[in-house]
Amino acid sequence: MITSTSTTSMMTSEGRPVPELEEVLLDQPVPGDASKTSAVSRPTHRTGYPRHLSLPGKPEKTDFSPRSAYVPQSPTSAQPYSTAYSGVFPATGKPLQGDVSYRILAQELYSAANSGVFTASQWFRGTSEPQKHLKLKRTAYLDGLRGFGALLVYILHNEGWAHSETMEMAITLEHVWGYRGRHHLITFPFVRTLFTGGHLAVTVFFVISGYVLSAKPLSLIQSKETVNLADNLGSALFRRWLRLFIPVCVLTFLWMSSWHLFGFRSSGPMGPERTYLDEVWKWYCDFKNYSFIFHDKYFNAYSFHVWSIPLEFRGSIVIYTTLIAVARCSTSSRLKIECGLLFYFMYVVDGWYCSLFMMGMLLCDLDLLAIRRELPPFFKRVQTQPQWVYYLLLTIALYLGGVPSVASDVMELRAQPGWYYLSFLKPQAAFNPAWFFRFWAATLVMICIPRLRWLQSFFETPFCQYLGRISFGLYLVHGPVMWSIGDRIYAAVGLTNEPQHALIPAWINRFPFPKWGIFGLEVNWFASQLILFPLTLWLAEVFTRLVDEPSVKFTQWLFKTHTISERDFLV
Repeated sequence: MITSTSTTSMMTSEGRPVPELEEVLLDQPVPGDASKTSAVSRPTHRTGYPRHLSLPGKPEKTDFSPRSAYVPQSPTSAQPYSTAYSGVFPATGKPLQGDVSYRILAQELYSAANSGVFTASQWFRGTSEPQKHLKLKRTAYLDGLRGFGALLVYILHNEGWAHSETMEMAITLEHVWGYRGRHHLITFPFVRTLFTGGHLAVTVFFVISGYVLSAKPLSLIQSKETVNLADNLGSALFRRWLRLFIPVCVLTFLWMSSWHLFGFRSSGPMGPERTYLDEVWKWYCDFKNYSFIFHDKYFNAYSFHVWSIPLEFRGSIVIYTTLIAVARCSTSSRLKIECGLLFYFMYVVDGWYCSLFMMGMLLCDLDLLAIRRELPPFFKRVQTQPQWVYYLLLTIALYLGGVPSVASDVMELRAQPGWYYLSFLKPQAAFNPAWFFRFWAATLVMICIPRLRWLQSFFETPFCQYLGRISFGLYLVHGPVMWSIGDRIYAAVGLTNEPQHALIPAWINRFPFPKWGIFGLEVNWFASQLILFPLTLWLAEVFTRLVDEPSVKFTQWLFKTHTISERDFLV
């Protein structure tokens, strides 16, 4: 856990607690484990202070490095929190001159928050309560990014499923704009990210996982707390398999059981067995192989959308073992090893998902070093760049993230308009060139978001934060919902395919809507989403509350129950 300088708690004249100074100015996070995206807090502004407050010796300067901040030293009896400040506090109009204590500044900030001074920024950041804005974690945008990525996965799969009348139509989404003379808006560069960005979202998930899994251990390594590091990694490794696979186990079992208990029939992902007992045995054999880390196949027969979960677990093991290996290395050596492993997984062997995890770990390491002001000279020179650089990088990321998924080999990629010359960048080790380009797209996205304030604020809005909270549930349940209820809704509004005529003929064109509109944005597709999207969100919420969150608590309880204290261990 990354700790901040502690201060004494303060109370207002009405008896309400005043946030401590670091929490007011730096939005310190609530302590938590490494599985939470709350490693270190994000400053209110780039200097760490509101722009209308200037501290002596710390003039404001343009700094585009992520979340750099000046942290005041702890108060002591000999040196209380105080500073020379001259001016008028804009919230109340009170003059602040001479030697003003930090406590007074904190009280003023607290009063300003309650008086509505920060209303505009709070609305933009998506919170109605000032206290929530003040306590927003530094990495809250990662939660929102994960949630928005889950939404892109939902859109990708539902667009493809709804437009599967013919195979040619189904794969049109996966081709780029202009392929074989087809010019659809949703396949246009940059725009296609909103409709086929689910593939890019998976790579972003892996980078985020590498970041958050390594945040707490890296903070302990940088603080040279190797004993606590061992405890942290032991707890994380103990809980990781259960954390990932319990929700998948519950989901696939319930989905499989619904075929026999409720008679659900769908063209995906496969047909049921003759009896329920036969189905349970087949489900068991499939799940045990699917969840085995060293198994060659990582697709689940009952929900092929969860293919990324075994890779998530493998990437987690890469992170944990790397952290153990570099625990006693110097900062320079640790960064070199991280870069070396990243290069190895992407350019020497076909380990694209491992390289994404390593990139997340590297970015986290650099962010923590920047906050501690311990960046090596090279990274100090490159960390400050003008804003246009990050807009350029974001543009490149969105283009690379739109790499066509059907181009599983380099020759197919070269046949796609706009990708011929880029195809020559593919390393020899990469089997599927699409993941190579998505690796760089996800990396650039992660670099740009915390440096473009408006973009970071978008992912901190309530909607994105809500999606982030239910992201795992949404990722898991959207497939079965689409194959069961969604299949019937699509058939009812006129988005039909051949298997539906055999499996659910009574639903064909029951409530036909016109197919007006451009491809992928037809009236009947939007009409279907008026029912399907809220229903999927609701079921994701139910799954999060009843399965996902309890599984997290269960793994924590299990670890505490089966581990002994350090005192008992020494005895």
